[in-house]
Amino acid sequence: MIIAMTALNLPNPITTEEAQRIFLSTAPTYQGVQGLFRKHYVLSEDGGTAGGIYLWNSRQDAEALYTEAWRTFVREKYGTEPSVTYFDSPVVVDNVARQVLAYD
Repeated sequence: MIIAMTALNLPNPITTEEAQRIFLSTAPTYQGVQGLFRKHYVLSEDGGTAGGIYLWNSRQDAEALYTEAWRTFVREKYGTEPSVTYFDSPVVVDNVARQVLAYD
């Protein structure tokens, strides 16, 4: 399992309400994406950084999304260059399912 974290240093801070409106406008884009289990949109407390935490089946699935077309979309939408950082997630604590899961 792979976690990808995207970050955008916004040219101007936004409020939580503005972020929610913007995020809801792009959320349908991520529905049904191959290998994507979940995306959490995030906004820093000062409103200066936005991004996403993505839970992926594999790095290959993640890299299929973060193309130059995706980067262009982000630049046009937010006015800044996105960064993408990948993390392996070998163990997950799921308190909803009451499970600890290990991944190879």
